Amino acid sequence: MAALLIVFAGVCGGAAVADPSKQDWARLRMCESSDSYTAVSADGKYYGAYQFDLPTWASVGGTGLPSEASPAEQDYRALYLYRMRGWQPWECSLKLGLTPDTDAASRRVPTTADAAYIAVPIWPGKVYLAGDCAPALAIWQQRMATFGYLFRSAGCYDGATRQAVHDLQAANDITITGQLGRLTWKAAWLGNPPLGVG
Repeated sequence: MAALLIVFAGVCGGAAVADPSKQDWARLRMCESSDSYTAVSADGKYYGAYQFDLPTWASVGGTGLPSEASPAEQDYRALYLYRMRGWQPWECSLKLGLTPDTDAASRRVPTTADAAYIAVPIWPGKVYLAGDCAPALAIWQQRMATFGYLFRSAGCYDGATRQAVHDLQAANDITITGQLGRLTWKAAWLGNPPLGVG
């Protein structure tokens, strides 16, 4: 029986053209919190992936503790803050050399759709190998489908998945192991695109 060919449709983000790139946001999160949405600073004053203090969080409509908010909520509040004050609230922006653009301090209140582009789906914490099946694999496959890869088994690590993993690792100077781990996961959104479908 012929296998059903599954093709994922890419979804375009709704962010304003002027907003910072997802790479800049990812670099900021890595510097601020090691990209942990549940992080709390040692002194207990700063919370979440963007290390909000509570007055700043409240100033952009946040309630409760930032570190207990969903990643999507934290991303939205971070973009809101950026549009109110530019990169100024984050010390890491200076260390990283992030430069403001035309949306910095524009005071335009973002929509939820505006902020949706910021997030890179969180690595599920498992290294996937040939034969593995999991819902998270379908998320990674969906991203790789935007580069032209076709997968016969949504959510299962098959031959097409192995080829996509190898190509992505090669394009990003990741040791080619065929293992879909943290670096290969993030490279699908933040790294160099694969050179082509093998």
